[in-house]
Amino acid sequence: MMKDGSLNELLLLLLSKKGNYVSGEEISEKLGVSRTAVWKQVNHLRKLGYEIDSVPRVGYCLKKSPDLLLPEEIIQSSRLEFLARKIYYYPSIGSTNDEAKKLAQNGAPHGTLVIAEEQTGGKGRLGRRWVSPPREGIWLSIILRPSLEPYEAPRITMTCAVAAAKAIRKVAGIDCWIKWPNDLLVEGKKVAGILTEMSADMDSINFVVTGIGVNVNNTDFPAEIKETATSLKLVSGKNVGRLKILTEFLSQFEVVYRYLEDGEFGKVLEEWRQLSCNLGRRVRIIGRNYELEGLALDVDDDGALLVKTDGGTVERVLSGDVSLRE
Repeated sequence: MMKDGSLNELLLLLLSKKGNYVSGEEISEKLGVSRTAVWKQVNHLRKLGYEIDSVPRVGYCLKKSPDLLLPEEIIQSSRLEFLARKIYYYPSIGSTNDEAKKLAQNGAPHGTLVIAEEQTGGKGRLGRRWVSPPREGIWLSIILRPSLEPYEAPRITMTCAVAAAKAIRKVAGIDCWIKWPNDLLVEGKKVAGILTEMSADMDSINFVVTGIGVNVNNTDFPAEIKETATSLKLVSGKNVGRLKILTEFLSQFEVVYRYLEDGEFGKVLEEWRQLSCNLGRRVRIIGRNYELEGLALDVDDDGALLVKTDGGTVERVLSGDVSLRE
């Protein structure tokens, strides 16, 4: 994978024939390079952790892939339509959201992905740090150019949450719940978070960057979040395939995002409600300039949480930190 988003054609070819031998001559002809160049590329892939057999006069056979979220692996493992037309992959980066915003400002197309094995400056809501250790989770940002009004942007966070919860449930077999506005919980602890950022004019969106971090195989967390965070591995007791979670999430996202673009957000809302751990429960919400407690009744079409206070009024909450009360 090149830094300009281009793909490693040799890896794509070997992945498409995984478990079978491909002759050096066939590879040379298809890629338009010398056999010496093929040999050098094979050795490069081996250094990345790919298990590749080579037999004289027979060819090369890809036996096993490392646990890397390379673009070629994503493309070969999924059948995506608008996502992943362009994928920027980094072994380590400050923040995928920051990089995605730069790319979007420079014209990166709708559906572009920015993915990293590690974030050294991962961000959550309100500027909080998101711990993103190497090769343990999914640290991803999606560039979107939606046909929505700026006030409708929170719908994208809800769409992303539905896709992530469904992917975790399907692949890991774990009950995953959405906590308004942007968290995913497993057994009451945070397993994933979403950060949506937007560039917009008064009446139109230039682009949206939706970032998601999923704790997949993390086993250790900083002291300040040790009691509130978890991972799919800690819950299931075994390693969970990061690539499987990622590709299922992307597939689910395409489906629910299409509802959003087609004016059928009601379908997304219905799934969100079914996956919510807030609705019908008492919640406490702390905002920048307010605090309230009451019963979470519903969410409206704009993604606002409707809370019935103890005084009997129904408050429409647009943002804030939510805790579930007993």
